[in-house]
Amino acid sequence: MLLPSYYLAPISYYAQLAQGETYSIDTDEPYRKQTLRNRCYIASPNGPLALSIPVVKFVPYRTPMRDIRISDHGQWRHLHWNALKSSYGRTPFFEFYADEFAPFYEKKYEFLIDFNQVLQEKVCELIDIASLPAKGGRPLPYYQLFSDRCGFMPDLSIVDLLFNMGPESVLYLWKQQP
Repeated sequence: MLLPSYYLAPISYYAQLAQGETYSIDTDEPYRKQTLRNRCYIASPNGPLALSIPVVKFVPYRTPMRDIRISDHGQWRHLHWNALKSSYGRTPFFEFYADEFAPFYEKKYEFLIDFNQVLQEKVCELIDIASLPAKGGRPLPYYQLFSDRCGFMPDLSIVDLLFNMGPESVLYLWKQQP
């Protein structure tokens, strides 16, 4: 299975990974603007919030994903980490996982694909996705901090599931209905 490189990919992406098939990340695909390659969606009190990593200029539809460089424009690491703390600081498992994610927002990475890959490896490790026999299917509701205001927001970034459900994230992915 050939998958794109995503920044804190949505839950459906990890449900695919959990199916146990061998996969590789497509480093040769042309980079496209305004996609999940450099953007993720998290829950906020006002609904889904997009977090975008700025990238250095490139030739659209011609530059391979492996050559996309991260820009330091606008202190994005600080802004993303603060957004995660603000949105998920009161969730049941944020404090449990915060120390696992904080270093990614302190260290500079030159290439977007490298940053996405190390985050993906960390998430797979935390969820224990290598041993997960998922079924795949439509998303089931789970506890979300802002669901009383915004309703259930499906298929947000995997961190939404992880910070809200913690170790039970693996069970949620496993219970996906066909």
